[in-house]
Amino acid sequence: MKAKIRKIMTVVDETLTEQGQSISPPIRRAAAIAVIANPFAGLFQEDLSELIDVGEELGQLLAERAVAALGINGSNVESYGKAAAVGENGELEHAAAILHPKLGAPFRKVLGKGAALIPSSKKRGGVGVTLDIPLGHKDAAFVRSHFDGMEVRVPDAPRAHEIVIAVAVTTGGRPLPRVGGLQVPEIKGEDGLR
Repeated sequence: MKAKIRKIMTVVDETLTEQGQSISPPIRRAAAIAVIANPFAGLFQEDLSELIDVGEELGQLLAERAVAALGINGSNVESYGKAAAVGENGELEHAAAILHPKLGAPFRKVLGKGAALIPSSKKRGGVGVTLDIPLGHKDAAFVRSHFDGMEVRVPDAPRAHEIVIAVAVTTGGRPLPRVGGLQVPEIKGEDGLR
């Protein structure tokens, strides 16, 4: 593996009730997070292909861990998202190199599909910075019930020369959605939108 991983963390949350209403089945969300060394911290590097390749490796590794944490088959995942935070000696382009060119294909392969763009966010921050991982339905971006997010953080990362990368998956959308839009049974899953 090209990534120099210091640690991996997995976080699972499960919503059983909302505003006194039972959520059945419960909505489960899982994030898998890796803390890696940033080989380009503190210097300008034109060619970011090393980080692009790291994104490909982490796409599979983190997706497998997140899905396993939910205890379901990848094909049963409904929403997904990704995020990264670079330490103070990195640049946002380092996070973009990991998240965008190659991370998506292996992530989708673990899920068996994923026609929609994978929502993402990136930021620079210090140790303990919060990552807000945006979430959207994996096959149809117009499913409003699945516009959501998952907040995670690693208490001791990213250090100045590190990058924190996270992927999140869910078993459903928000609890008690009531804002209309395309419904899950109406998804065609052909263009990533509807």
